Amino acid sequence: QLQLVESGGGLVQPGGSLRLSCEVSGPSPNYYAVGWFRQAPGKEREGVSCIDNRGDSTYYLGRVAGRFTISRDSAKNTVFLQMNNLQPEDTGIYYCAASRPRFTEIRVLCDLPEAVPEYWGQGTQVNVST
Repeated sequence: QLQLVESGGGLVQPGGSLRLSCEVSGPSPNYYAVGWFRQAPGKEREGVSCIDNRGDSTYYLGRVAGRFTISRDSAKNTVFLQMNNLQPEDTGIYYCAASRPRFTEIRVLCDLPEAVPEYWGQGTQVNVST
């Protein structure tokens, strides 16, 4: 019964910043690897950034690398996604998802469609527009 709740989405102008939060609750919340996924209208869902259960191994989608930063605060059971220099193509619904650490590389969670996380949040809308 792991629960994930996203927050921090909203409307921002190109070049602006947002910080998304994902609060994880339930048994052993820091046992799980966590990923951020997004889906734009008419497009398939893609993995944006993922972080392992220890918080020392991360992965970024190529087109967001250098602009986005993922981190986690174990004391708060929360995973963050800092998004800087946002562009219109970053628009979409952002979901956080948790998975048991059943892979050797964190990039598998983000980059491999077969590695479907077990738990998902409800999503938070990010709109980048003038």
